[in-house]
Amino acid sequence: MSIDAQAGTRAALAIEGELTGRRAEELRQRVLGALERPETLELDLGRVTGCDSAGVQLLLLAKARSQQERKHLRLVNHSPAILDVFRLLDLASWFGDPLPEGWRAAA
Repeated sequence: MSIDAQAGTRAALAIEGELTGRRAEELRQRVLGALERPETLELDLGRVTGCDSAGVQLLLLAKARSQQERKHLRLVNHSPAILDVFRLLDLASWFGDPLPEGWRAAA
């Protein structure tokens, strides 16, 4: 995970690899820490290769925390693994971020 850019009230954070189990706990501190600084955090999920319930919980927690603190969390560049989970759990409307055309079609 790396902070790709930070300018004033915006920052972008990229997650690479698995968003599962123990790694989700490690990433939890980094994602929540990144949310503290800017008004808007873009979480780039384009290189996420897998996501389980722990990864989903992290995304839900980050969204809830951003709303609680009156900040904006945007999930961008959803990988196929993230789209699969969003399709399975019907999470797209809960997060409210734009998804690619035809994302609901089976992979």
